[in-house]
Amino acid sequence: MILVADSGSSRSDWMLHLPDSKPLQFRTKGLNPFFVNEKEIATVLNQVPEIIPYLNEVHEVYFFGAGCTTPDRRELVSNALSEIFPGSFISVESDLVGSAYATFGTKKGLISNIGTGSDVGFYNGEILEGGVHGIGYVLGDEGSGAWFGKQLITAYLYEEMPRDLARKFKEVHPITKDIIIKNVYQRDRPNAYLASFAEFMAANRSHPYIDNLLRNGFDEFVRTNIMTYPDFWEYECNFVGSIAYHFDLHLREVCNLHGVRIGKILKSPIEEVFHFIVNRELNVQLN
Repeated sequence: MILVADSGSSRSDWMLHLPDSKPLQFRTKGLNPFFVNEKEIATVLNQVPEIIPYLNEVHEVYFFGAGCTTPDRRELVSNALSEIFPGSFISVESDLVGSAYATFGTKKGLISNIGTGSDVGFYNGEILEGGVHGIGYVLGDEGSGAWFGKQLITAYLYEEMPRDLARKFKEVHPITKDIIIKNVYQRDRPNAYLASFAEFMAANRSHPYIDNLLRNGFDEFVRTNIMTYPDFWEYECNFVGSIAYHFDLHLREVCNLHGVRIGKILKSPIEEVFHFIVNRELNVQLN
């Protein structure tokens, strides 16, 4: 059996290929190796009742995850998966690779993830070529949920947010400076905490302040990431992630302004990358 996972910092989607029935799907919390260790990953999977009956039948695991960008982070995830699925072939790649497989298949193009975090890369139809982006929520992640969340709460704390919007924000999020500092600097997964404020942004997207914030955030993403590729206009750019999906109108407007050719926009790539991997591996076995 083949198990495929797409993991962000906020959540992980899993699909297991069952030969005689439809795929088994389940969800866990995000398993970004910068915020969870081997033991935590193993604990999370051991607490999923859906996968328990198939532990000894899984022979291939393909994990595409946020934070899986360096050999040591990939090894951390691989070791945890090997503990749960001993004897299985384990492949760990970045979530951007999974997004490229899901949206391009074997075609060339630019792939962008905009969810809790953000990243971009060029996919040549076979592999994702190395880039300089994806430096995390502290230094980068322009246009992401964490980036927007940071703008919202700093504007609220500095009393720069319009009064009518600030009143709404306080009603939905009765938070203080101390609460914010504790969640950002002292607790696990601060990027996911920051990204959680995107729901407020979605509920108030028609407000001029939010409308302008969305345009500015996506403009910064496009300028800092996509437009650094000298021939970006020659290729389609596909987007994956909840922020790109839910705010697609603003994203499309900014991309059109800069000549970025948008292809697909997916909220989650799990179904597409699952079918890509399963079809590829089954074809290899048949040949």
